[in-house]
Amino acid sequence: MTDERGAPAQGHPLRSAKWFAGDDVPPFIHRSALRAGGWPRSAFEGRPVVGICNSWSEAVACNMHFRGLADSVRRGVLRAGGLPLEFPTISLGEQLMKPTTMLFRNLMSMDVEESIRAYPFDSVVLLGGCDKTTPAQLMGAASADVPAIMLTGGTATPAVFNDRQIGVGNLWKYVDEVRAGRMSMAEYERLEASASPSMGHCPDMGTASTMAAIVEGLGMTLPGAAAIPAMDSRRMQIAEDVGARAVEMAREGLRPSHVLTPEAFDNAITLMLAVGGSTNAVIHLLAIARRVGVDLRLDRFHELSSRTPLVVNVRPAGQHLVEQVFHAGGIPAVLKALEPLLHVEALTVTGRPVRDGLPEKPADAPEVIATLDAPFQGPQGLAVVRGNLAPNGAVIKCSAATPELLDHRGPAVVFDNMPDLLARYDDPDLPVTADSVLVLRSAGPKGAPGMPEWGQLPIPTRLLREGVTDMVRISDARMSGTSFGTCVLHVSPESAADGPLGLVQDGDMIHLDALAGTLSVELTAAELEQRRQAVTETGAAPARGYAALYVDHVLQANDGCDLDFLVGRSEDPDSEPKALFRGWVGGW
Repeated sequence: MTDERGAPAQGHPLRSAKWFAGDDVPPFIHRSALRAGGWPRSAFEGRPVVGICNSWSEAVACNMHFRGLADSVRRGVLRAGGLPLEFPTISLGEQLMKPTTMLFRNLMSMDVEESIRAYPFDSVVLLGGCDKTTPAQLMGAASADVPAIMLTGGTATPAVFNDRQIGVGNLWKYVDEVRAGRMSMAEYERLEASASPSMGHCPDMGTASTMAAIVEGLGMTLPGAAAIPAMDSRRMQIAEDVGARAVEMAREGLRPSHVLTPEAFDNAITLMLAVGGSTNAVIHLLAIARRVGVDLRLDRFHELSSRTPLVVNVRPAGQHLVEQVFHAGGIPAVLKALEPLLHVEALTVTGRPVRDGLPEKPADAPEVIATLDAPFQGPQGLAVVRGNLAPNGAVIKCSAATPELLDHRGPAVVFDNMPDLLARYDDPDLPVTADSVLVLRSAGPKGAPGMPEWGQLPIPTRLLREGVTDMVRISDARMSGTSFGTCVLHVSPESAADGPLGLVQDGDMIHLDALAGTLSVELTAAELEQRRQAVTETGAAPARGYAALYVDHVLQANDGCDLDFLVGRSEDPDSEPKALFRGWVGGW
């Protein structure tokens, strides 16, 4: 039963009752398991059990403060009359985890989904922050479809170098400065010492901040939660409110499938475009949508981009950091600026529509949050391109590219894989000019494997020293959300899946017209087929473990890079056969 807003009506039966109700052996064992932790029966009988899904890890700086956040969530659950049960999941950290966290996003989603389904949780609070932890948790929770609300970790304290506040995106510029001989190693080491002054995720609009904003855009967290800095006490305060709301959601039965609607995805994409968000979010949103059965296609991003301008002045597309967005009113203020473009009637985890979470007046910080009438950049900040080089599509972040290169024709300089790139890109005899198009293949979901963030191919040092700062670069890889440049990414199908990127040769003329949505190599279909017939099998797939499973089942970028057998939802979490709970419990 639902109310007039489409939200479930109050009085939803508690899922945990199937574990704890009754006097036979299974509920006896279930209750005694909690009593071993010091909880009396009165703490959980008839009360919502709220799982706190914690991706804390000392190996992940973005999530290192989550023990404190979990304590705040716990206070909120207890305040609202629920029982908090914290449980761990694997944690994915961009800086240290190799070969790429994207290889393990789907594994984490499985961990989250199966933990939620297997335990007696009436609702779940998802604690995530680093790039892939947030989409992985959303994917797992969407498939489990138990009431869930997310709390992201917040941005790190910005670094200060040479009296200037910097974000992670500045590091790419400094690396080029070192390579070009314009920055000393002593200065570079001083930069390293100052680069990470606190826990929390990247302070610019990289993938982590983009996904945090998207969580709010989807309606999967409380209004205002996304942009609060990690070290700000208000993050602890909203964590307590999230815990209390999780208890209410359990009683209401408000599930991810009620919130993650086509309208919610349109809102999230519009927000992503308006903040100049990471291209990685495209893959993650496609994957999340497929978990709840929403038919989101790659072309929808291009369609919404054609009408959505850049209204937030934040790096890498702008000047400021996410902390300034927070002080200007946070994501609610951005959504208020976008209100005419949004589905404001879409339901959120508050149990109320988007409209109810918007501020009364627009932000009074035009240097950070603009209006639709006077944006920082016009529409088409993101483009989906297709053609004989990317039949199933590729993406380019136009807002972080060089405008003059968005329509470019040049000869290909091809690197077969990352070892080939590292061995040759700085060769003084490499036949490359500023007009060349750098091409990297074998960097996609199957080819790498895992689709690493290799898409910002380095500009050869010889060209850097000549003053070249950007070139057209094409790959089946991804790119860090903090990066910039005219980089065509996510080419699909990838070269390792018989995509035409694997057929390009040095000197082939490639034409990119991003705003027109085209990417092609100037070869006929017959010429491409002739080359295809001459291709011999190269490379060996992983032989064992999760990597082997991943390569066998991963979908292409235009389908979200999920595993094919994970698409969709689990069975209704309220309809498990009673035999699962009333049979004899082994091991006792």
